[in-house]
Amino acid sequence: MLHSRKLQYINEIARCGSIRKAAARLNVASSAINRQILALEEEIGVPIFERLPRGLRLTAAGELCIEHIRDVLKNYERLESRIRGLKMPQAGKVSIVTTVGLAAGPLPEIIARFIKQHPRVRIQLRNDGGSTTVNPVLTGEVDIGLGFNIPATPGIRTLANFDVPIGVVLPPGHRLAGTGPVSLAEVVQERLVLAQTGTSLRDVINLALAPLPVSVEPVVETNASEMLKQLVKSGTGLTLLNPLDVIVECRRGELVFRPIAETHSRQPMKLFARARAPLDAATSLFVEYLMAELLAVMQELQANGHILAAEK
Repeated sequence: MLHSRKLQYINEIARCGSIRKAAARLNVASSAINRQILALEEEIGVPIFERLPRGLRLTAAGELCIEHIRDVLKNYERLESRIRGLKMPQAGKVSIVTTVGLAAGPLPEIIARFIKQHPRVRIQLRNDGGSTTVNPVLTGEVDIGLGFNIPATPGIRTLANFDVPIGVVLPPGHRLAGTGPVSLAEVVQERLVLAQTGTSLRDVINLALAPLPVSVEPVVETNASEMLKQLVKSGTGLTLLNPLDVIVECRRGELVFRPIAETHSRQPMKLFARARAPLDAATSLFVEYLMAELLAVMQELQANGHILAAEK
């Protein structure tokens, strides 16, 4: 690949913020990487990295360069994938970023089934905070993203939208662990552990709670959905989440999910990609499979009245 070594060096430095760390990850000498940076800076006539006491940071020119470099590297990956596809149909690599809750929830089973059907496809999954899932897609670090409350963003195109209900998560045996939707007025009489103020989920929760004549003071606030689930299991309080965040625990009988009766208590979920980056064959195949699987999960939830509990 033309200039591949130089492009890979600069891309890795931008990720690590350090020549030494990049050299260690690439298994090359730091001096070799430094020479490539100096050669490029001399060629374009401006510095691409700002030298700081504890590492390197991209300059404005560097930001433009890294966007181009990642486009080139991603396009070359697509070329490699298409060439492999000529020799081995349905081979390639798919990279996806999602939330912690989805990565621990329905996605492992979906990915496992996909890999079983398409063993030549490799999956790279990373989980970020809900508000940061857009950035790796925008920068070209990953192919697709899946997250909640994703705003309309220049450079991002929507592949699919899902309307996911918010509900109360409670331990089995709790007095509210019945059937059918539950009123928020009943839920707020219990001790609550909620998503941290400022998170997109808390914004949805606050909107749902706004019409109530009482103020809600949770005993614990955190941006970690796994901690919220553990606190519910321990009896510390109830929480408000979407069913995809707790689907695994509910099927194991560890938790119960009941939808909120108020119809506006919903959390939009979006599958998205870069606007001007075509998906390669493997990614397109995975996106089609993922959309069908997520739609099936949502239809299953709707058929059950969005109630999740252990099967009897």
